[in-house]
Amino acid sequence: MIHLETPRLRLRDWEEADAEPFRRMNADEEVMKYFPKRLTGDETEAFLRSILSEFRECGYGLYAAEAKESGEFIGFIGFHRAAFEADFTPCTEIGWRLKKEAWGKGYATEGAQACLRHGFGLLGFRDVYSFTAELNRPSWNVMNKVGMRFLRFFEHPRVEADSPLRRHVLYHIGAQ
Repeated sequence: MIHLETPRLRLRDWEEADAEPFRRMNADEEVMKYFPKRLTGDETEAFLRSILSEFRECGYGLYAAEAKESGEFIGFIGFHRAAFEADFTPCTEIGWRLKKEAWGKGYATEGAQACLRHGFGLLGFRDVYSFTAELNRPSWNVMNKVGMRFLRFFEHPRVEADSPLRRHVLYHIGAQ
């Protein structure tokens, strides 16, 4: 099922054919440079099971992103229930991860804008958060472009204390 469409994207249910490109994306060193590590095939399969479980439990999640022009899987854009220990969790997070061939085309911004409209409209969200490693300036840019507001820095409790990725930025947007 297609959940959302934009001029250039379909944000849809995951398909069996997405599994292999999803594994490749999560194993790509460049794609995963702002995450603590690349994911193995088994870790990606577990992540996908978690995504599908969240859809069943919540009715939303991280949608598979497909470029309309090619019909190709390019990553994911959507929502996640963030539940690690922090003063702003549990919360609804908006996030994205695209394969590097899809970078620089505005897909993350286009998809995130559509998700936010959907989240605040049909899904009835009151607040949405986003966060990433302080070093991940491309994601900061997307957060700013979709109208989110920088709140503060925080130390992510699930990232090793000595990691350069531990310090994160926290962004927020509320229902209009």
